Amino acid sequence: MNRKDFIKTSTVLAASSFFLNAKGSNFLDRSIRVGLIGVNGMGCSDLNALLKNDGLVCTALCDVDENILKKRAEELQKRNIQVETFVDYKKMLNSSIVDAVIIATPDHWHCLQLVDAVNAGKHVYVEKPIGNSIVECQLMVQAAKKNKAIVQVGQWQRSQQHFKDAIDFVHSGKLGKIRLVKAWSYQGWKSAIPIVPDEPVPAGVHYTEWLGPAQKRPFKDRCKIMLIFSDRLFLLFFAVFSDLDSEI
Repeated sequence: MNRKDFIKTSTVLAASSFFLNAKGSNFLDRSIRVGLIGVNGMGCSDLNALLKNDGLVCTALCDVDENILKKRAEELQKRNIQVETFVDYKKMLNSSIVDAVIIATPDHWHCLQLVDAVNAGKHVYVEKPIGNSIVECQLMVQAAKKNKAIVQVGQWQRSQQHFKDAIDFVHSGKLGKIRLVKAWSYQGWKSAIPIVPDEPVPAGVHYTEWLGPAQKRPFKDRCKIMLIFSDRLFLLFFAVFSDLDSEI
């Protein structure tokens, strides 16, 4: 598949095609260099989706867990893909080896990392949810517009026709004046997180950097799970970035 056809017909829409529309660059003359922030879970899946397409190359990985960071770098090396690794995402953003980044970190990091990324001149694919509050989302949109950055959120449902039809139906006014909206989330596929005692942070895990803007709390064995996914379950790390206005 040539580059022109890929732009038109890429089936890995959620994690790849938006990169090919990046503005103000001669991307059609070279590969788009992608860096991944948060290399476990969905980050790994997103990257593998990207690497199925021509014209995209991974040049950098970033994670606060040096153990999984090393593992992912070695996996890519076996595929003849050489990457530079970072623990501090800001150092990756300040480097000249990436054009766009995937943000697949826990939810409480999405807002700050996206704002930092677009301020550094990078385009962004950020995993869902975009942020933890409406205020965070507004700040992210403002930063993207200010920097004229291309940003896509991994809300893949918004690309499916039946969801579009439902949204159109709501906007049509046929439901009348909507006064109340209720939403729920069935999480039956997740197991319970047990109550466990505090314990030392495992070697290679930069736990303070993982907490970042979130509430400081001791490391527990359950945090090994939360390092991947389960932080959403109890919203333990809800963050409000009150100081971002000065940065945007």
